[in-house]
Amino acid sequence: MGNIFTILNPILNGLMKTAGMTYQLVEIEPGTTMYFWVPTRSINPNKPPKPAVVFVHGIIGSGLITWLFQILSLSSDFDVYVPNLIFLGDSITDRPERSTTFQAECLVKGLMKIGVEKFSLVGFTYGGMVGFKLAQLYPHMVESMVISSAVIEMTESVSNASLKNIGFTNWSDFLLPKTVTGVKVLLSTGTHKWPWLPKFFYKDFLEVMFDNRKEKEKILEALVVSDKDATITPSNYSQRIYLLYGDDDRIFNKKISDNMKEKLGKNATIQYVKNAGHLLQIEQPSTYNYYLKKFLSNS
Repeated sequence: MGNIFTILNPILNGLMKTAGMTYQLVEIEPGTTMYFWVPTRSINPNKPPKPAVVFVHGIIGSGLITWLFQILSLSSDFDVYVPNLIFLGDSITDRPERSTTFQAECLVKGLMKIGVEKFSLVGFTYGGMVGFKLAQLYPHMVESMVISSAVIEMTESVSNASLKNIGFTNWSDFLLPKTVTGVKVLLSTGTHKWPWLPKFFYKDFLEVMFDNRKEKEKILEALVVSDKDATITPSNYSQRIYLLYGDDDRIFNKKISDNMKEKLGKNATIQYVKNAGHLLQIEQPSTYNYYLKKFLSNS
């Protein structure tokens, strides 16, 4: 039997075509390329545009795996764009930078090359932190943001508190496991209630989800900044920000997310999804999509 995730690839690609999406390679600059799932409308000028929504994924899993349920739910009402961030999917660079600033700059250049100049951004975990940086640097492009399972910026104090919550001393050991047991810990920690699954699922997950391991380790190293070097303050944001979190997020718990909401001030609102953990958009997709559509439609 082959790897189940490899077997699922053509099925998922078929679902994307059914949803009116196509996979597109964009050269950001010589040596740097990004892949995007884009609506076929964006390459067919005869179709009228819809409001653009950009979904930005986290460290584990590509944009498609992270946002599958949201793409299928929203693609009929919005022009959905789903990038694969550098070294977190098929996208690559020969440049040494690994910061959220670099990811945000590459993402913006890619969006502009495919004709997206204004959009709402939906960011999950690392993608949320890239989203905050992007909105800070390019406020004229980001009309509103929905952020899930993320913090504004991964300062040392936030990082240490979050690692303590889950019983780890560094992010690589948790997010880039090397054993089947490590994968089980990762997924069970990330959810409110992880279902029983056979051992081959975890083995297959381990085989395909942790490529570019050294590059991902560098990305995680670049993510954490000292408290005194933190650059993001509430005044950085003019956009409406909707914080959509699981009520049982063990990584960024309610104390952390409530504190972030207070720092963001009056432009931010927060909603907790019941019986959901860190992976809330996968664990409770119907509820997540309901709140997501409601906010984006009002935006």
